[in-house]
Formats: sequence, C-alpha cells, structure tokens
Amino acid sequence: MRAVVQRVSDASVTVDGNRVGAISRGLLVYLGVAQGDTEKDGDYLAEKVLGLRIFTDQEDKMNLSVQDVGGAILVVSQFTLLADARKGRRPSYSEAAEPEKANRLYLYFVEQLRKRDIIVATGVFQASMKVQYINEGPVTILLDSTKLF
Repeated sequence: MRAVVQRVSDASVTVDGNRVGAISRGLLVYLGVAQGDTEKDGDYLAEKVLGLRIFTDQEDKMNLSVQDVGGAILVVSQFTLLADARKGRRPSYSEAAEPEKANRLYLYFVEQLRKRDIIVATGVFQASMKVQYINEGPVTILLDSTKLF
C-alpha cells in the first residue's frame, strides 16, 4: 500500500461537478492499494499518517501531528501510485489490486483513521475526480507499507 501525504491548508475533491469531500487544515492522502496488501498494511499506513510530525510548533519546527493541530484528512484513492514506468512509455498497473479488493482496503484505511476521532473526508472510489488543494510548505511525504521508501 502506498500513500502520498501532503500538508494542506485547504483541499477538496469534486466528481461530476459536485463537491464530495473537503477539509481545511490537515492532510491530503492519495492512497494506492497493491495486489498483496492486507489490513495489516492499512493499519501500518494509518498509524504512520496519524503520527507524522509535519506541522510546525511555536518554534517553527515540524514537531506536531495532524491530531496535535486538530486537523482533518482527505483520502483519495489513486491506483496510479502503483504504476511501473521502468519499461517503455506506457506505465503498467499490474501491481495494483483489483477494484473489489482495493475498495475494501481503501475503506478499511479510512475507518482506521476515523476510529482515532479525526475528521476524514473522501473522494469516490473509481470515479474521475478533480482534486484541488493548497500544499503548505510545500510538504509532501511518500509512504509505502513494504517500506520501499
């Protein structure tokens, strides 16, 4: 399971012109589910996302988590995070989980976040979405449950 985590001051997602999810200060998380992923991967990434100390404290040092600052999280599914572009010019998505499994683990990840009393908004699984955000910093962190990076 892979995630791109961005510190944002505002983020929203629309589908067919309808705003389906929005947050103010917090994290935008793009989540990709791989073929071999399980709930264990979701648990690991949820804990990692919640604990990332990427918000600034009173001394302007990144020492605070999204929970520490009372932020929210917008989670958007994105199978393209599993793209393999090492050969040729057209990426392969063969490592991405099939839609049924990917949706189940995406929803599992979201539920793990919500269990921690944090506001979580989402996009729509398999929809064509438009995501708008203001990346603060900019701060962007890459996470992988297999710890590739």
